[in-house]
Amino acid sequence: MRTSFGALLEARACRAPGAPALVWEGGALAAGELHRAARACAEALAARGVGPGDRLALAIGNRPALAVALLAGWRLGATVAPLDLLLGSHDRAAILADLAPRLVLAERDVPGLPAGTGAATEAGPGRAALRAEDAADPALVLYTSGSTGRPKGAVLSHAALEFANRSWAGPVMGLRPDDVVLAALPLAHALGLNGALLAPLLAGARVVLVDRFSPEAALDAIRRHRVTVFPGVATMFHRILDSPALAAADLASLRLCVSGAAPLAWDLAAAWRARTGVRILRGYGMTELFRPISYLADDPTEIREAVGRPVPGVALRLVDEDGREVAPGEVGELWIRTPAAMDGYLGAPAETREVLQDGWFATGDLARLTPEGFVVIVGRKRERILRGGYSVFPAEVEAVLLAHPAVAEAAVVGVPHAELGEEVAAFVAFRPEATCGAAELVAHCRERLAGFKCPRQVTILPALPRSAAGKILKARLAGGPR
Repeated sequence: MRTSFGALLEARACRAPGAPALVWEGGALAAGELHRAARACAEALAARGVGPGDRLALAIGNRPALAVALLAGWRLGATVAPLDLLLGSHDRAAILADLAPRLVLAERDVPGLPAGTGAATEAGPGRAALRAEDAADPALVLYTSGSTGRPKGAVLSHAALEFANRSWAGPVMGLRPDDVVLAALPLAHALGLNGALLAPLLAGARVVLVDRFSPEAALDAIRRHRVTVFPGVATMFHRILDSPALAAADLASLRLCVSGAAPLAWDLAAAWRARTGVRILRGYGMTELFRPISYLADDPTEIREAVGRPVPGVALRLVDEDGREVAPGEVGELWIRTPAAMDGYLGAPAETREVLQDGWFATGDLARLTPEGFVVIVGRKRERILRGGYSVFPAEVEAVLLAHPAVAEAAVVGVPHAELGEEVAAFVAFRPEATCGAAELVAHCRERLAGFKCPRQVTILPALPRSAAGKILKARLAGGPR
């Protein structure tokens, strides 16, 4: 029986309890203080009935309270689910109904962390003693959008967390105890949670929390805290390059940037390096797998069209429609086997079986391998739009559009966007004698969907193109899948 991931973090903190762990506007916590705060929080949660096997939802942004509550939940043997604060009320309600948590914690509900002082309340013994969890027990539930609009919670074990974060801290980012990592990504998402918080804590590095990203806030934090590693998404790097603040920025401390959550174009990576002198490590991952494919900090190799190679311990194969491996150089669906894979989708065995087969995860992405083993993503087998790091599934947006009384037909596709990677575009046809403006349809979507899911472009057509079988031909719509 291996120990829980929370115990690994506490053991790391015990080696240097006075080392800075978290820094934010107005405060800081040393490693030992962070875990004392977690013990105090665990005491309070235990008194409210949280125990082994319970689910704990965290409605907390990029604040020290999120790290404290996360560690406290693991101390009690709970499964923790960080919630994206940008979700609309409908999405949030659907996730909470699916998750059925024992408690939903906001920042004000987290004890043991006086604001701005860096001092944590000392906890007594009692029920908050660290449990020796089995590594196979669930540690996290991270939600990813479902293709039918139903949210799916990926259940990830302590063992998956350990493998993923040892990989992040080791070969991917090469973190050292003297590193300072910028946490400007949303920590409710896999990339931010692992790359910007958990892996740095595992390596004994310092985490600088930025509550809300802006180019100015990120550049100021890099200068003031001498940040060395900046994990981000393409949108962040693009916005910084476009910001007038970059001209006067001090990036001398920065040694490495890491991208994820959505494809980062080679041209953007090259432009960033030309302006800043800093490399962006590109890679490939998803909520269910963390980061199985990546370029590595100690390997200078770069291939324009590739997303990297499998990280140590990860295997992959390319298969045809029947699950047979394709010939070398041919395109096939990318299947991945990694110890960091989810155990399954919460309460969704059928959807789990669709993607997990004998230890292999079927990504739905089409890829080919270069002779050197680098992975080139060439398309998607399943529909998904990646807008600024967020997954948007067309069926969910189409259902909302079709709920409008004027709309008879709706199709949603991803169109290329220089900053976001892809943008959400909708095509609609109206019912007889019904009329409506595009702006009204966008407003209709905004009332019912998270902002990142809403179409920015709505094209009104007399009718949508269909095949003889009645299927909408999205390939004939501008920007549709080829």
